[in-house]
Amino acid sequence: MSNSETTTDHKTIQKWAEAREGRPSVIRNGQHGGVLRIDFGEKEEELDEIGWDEFFQIFDKNKLAFLYQDKTKDGKTSRFNKFVER
Repeated sequence: MSNSETTTDHKTIQKWAEAREGRPSVIRNGQHGGVLRIDFGEKEEELDEIGWDEFFQIFDKNKLAFLYQDKTKDGKTSRFNKFVER
């Protein structure tokens, strides 16, 4: 795996996700808005698609950072991402 980066910048996160046809989504669990995910391809059943505004409200309220990889080791576009504590 090539190097991953971490950011809290909303524009960077949205741009990264949209470049990979990712949609802002949440798993509703009753805790602080839910568990954030970026959904790619066919919609996953447990995920609710939400708007970027709600997505970033949950992101900021939970003091999260976005860990992501731009390219795989062989140079392909990577979808690897994870939400971590700041």
